[in-house]
Amino acid sequence: MRINVDGHAVFATTGGARFDPARPLVIFLHGAGFDRTAWRLQTRFFAHHGRSVLAVDLPGHGWSDGPALPSIAALADWTAKLVDAIGLGSAALVGHSMGALVALDTAARYPDKVRALALCGVATEMPVHPEMLESARADTLKVQELMTFWGIGNALHKGGMVSPGLWLRAESLAVLSGNKPGVIHADLAACNAYKDAPARAQTVKCPTVLVLGDGDLMTPAAKAKPLAGAIVGSRTVVIADCGHFMMVERPDETLEALKSVV
Repeated sequence: MRINVDGHAVFATTGGARFDPARPLVIFLHGAGFDRTAWRLQTRFFAHHGRSVLAVDLPGHGWSDGPALPSIAALADWTAKLVDAIGLGSAALVGHSMGALVALDTAARYPDKVRALALCGVATEMPVHPEMLESARADTLKVQELMTFWGIGNALHKGGMVSPGLWLRAESLAVLSGNKPGVIHADLAACNAYKDAPARAQTVKCPTVLVLGDGDLMTPAAKAKPLAGAIVGSRTVVIADCGHFMMVERPDETLEALKSVV
């Protein structure tokens, strides 16, 4: 499905079901350097259980046009425009990592457009090591290798995927390597610069769940506690034996957590 936002075509998948505007909308936002495919397991469930689903490629990612946006605030502004472009008034936002910061910022600054919030692999701040930023700026392979090595939980480096034959690290590297020059750097720099999460969290009023991995080295679960404490009524789910990519590493547990708000 293609949607026009700010004069650029945005590509989104609908979970394998026909998009039905009469159903409540759920928008899935991917993390830095990734695309809509990160959510393929969860989107199919919701698309076949009473929701309209859009897993989008953010600007400049995947099959979406336009340059990668330079900040979390700019991505949140874009997300609000996306909700308007669809014409359904509001949506539940499900975001992972960078996408979680975008979802949080959108919910805080555009509360009328967000009916529920799920923040996966989130932290109060997401600093990025200078070496990774430099590699991303130079468009070298090192940043991709570090993102997958530190992002995937220890258990999954040794096998154990619920989908037989799937090697998560190789798949992740394939997605990262498909980015246009500058996209990964723009994403990581946006995460590194964003310091507004604590203030934004205090203003969120919609139902919210935080979905965290107990073995996440990129956004450790403990680093999300200030956000959980600031969002009134929020619920936190910590998934065992799980790294940063919980929606792929532990898809069933992630789905159960999302069901509580989406």
